[in-house]
Amino acid sequence: MTASFESRMAAYRARIERVLDRCLALSDPGTPRLREAMRYSALGGGKRLRPVLVYATGESLGMPLDPLDAPAAAVELIHVYSLVHDDLPAMDNDDLRRGRPTCHRAYDEATAILAGDALQALAFAVLSDETQFDLPAQTRLRMIRLLAHATGTSGMAGGQAIDLESVGRTLDVEALENMHRRKTGALIQCSVLLGAAAAGVTEGPELEALERFGADIGLAFQIQDDILDVAGDPSVLGKSTGADAARGKPTYPSIIGLEAARRRAMELCDRALDAIAPLGPRGELLAELARYVVSRTH
Repeated sequence: MTASFESRMAAYRARIERVLDRCLALSDPGTPRLREAMRYSALGGGKRLRPVLVYATGESLGMPLDPLDAPAAAVELIHVYSLVHDDLPAMDNDDLRRGRPTCHRAYDEATAILAGDALQALAFAVLSDETQFDLPAQTRLRMIRLLAHATGTSGMAGGQAIDLESVGRTLDVEALENMHRRKTGALIQCSVLLGAAAAGVTEGPELEALERFGADIGLAFQIQDDILDVAGDPSVLGKSTGADAARGKPTYPSIIGLEAARRRAMELCDRALDAIAPLGPRGELLAELARYVVSRTH
């Protein structure tokens, strides 16, 4: 990664931390413990890839950052909610997330469930709140539809259901790809489309290029996650490796092998770069993000 790219990513991450902190001020959280659990989960660091994609896409299309804050925060709140619930004993039963105890370990299972529920609701409240973020009503409605679609049965929740039903089974590559595109890829693609929606790009060749780009880097991201679970460094990842194999989960390395998985991730990166080639210099930041997705170590 270039120094300018790293600097831009750091600026985006610092910005979304401030926006999330503001969204999570919560004058009426129900109980202080619920607010603490929500803030603990959402403000615990991380790659912030999804809000970064919102900012990078919007800026690449000529948008200032202020109108991008709402969709960037909303998609990250959805992502955090999904992590809180995925970590629960009924799902992946993880003890660590981002190098810290998972929400249900730091608090308790019931609080973690409620924190996830509240984070999901807050995401849509942020997108619909015209008093905090200046976006046209029609744009807000489009964003809400995009995020709901990526979160529900045709996206993240449906993918997680397939994932749970696949434990101990052997999937073919097509079925595995379907699961990954839903569980992880849908929200990553949605991040790109939210940035496009904020910029008023709702149809035409540019939108089609961004849809293809988002779909390919979404799948590449999950394949790289599968690879890191086999070959990553736990001290860098902030969680233990080998969890997928221990649970009997089908992954790209388990089905096609580690080297073939790496080649597939690179192929998807190349496809993503081809998709945004018509954007010319405007797409360079997105191109750097695609390369980051398949070269990251955490």
